[in-house]
Amino acid sequence: ENYPDCEVEYPYDIGDDYCDGAYNTAECGWDGGDCREFNENYPDCEVEYPYDIGDDYCDGAYNTAECGWDGGDCREFNENYPDCE
Repeated sequence: ENYPDCEVEYPYDIGDDYCDGAYNTAECGWDGGDCREFNENYPDCEVEYPYDIGDDYCDGAYNTAECGWDGGDCREFNENYPDCE
């Protein structure tokens, strides 16, 4: 095992080219490298489903500066409703 300190339910998901939030830890090698780009782009964005960032759908919970306004997905919403929280 490449990540002996990584305790996850599905270890075969590590390194599957899909960034899983629960596996995005140092112990799991940032999901076997799958979350490298996400972590570079959004170093302070801690979300359960990183793959929802930048998926062309504005997810309200990810509409934060740390998450790049959901990877840009919420840009139009924020322009149209600047006072909506």
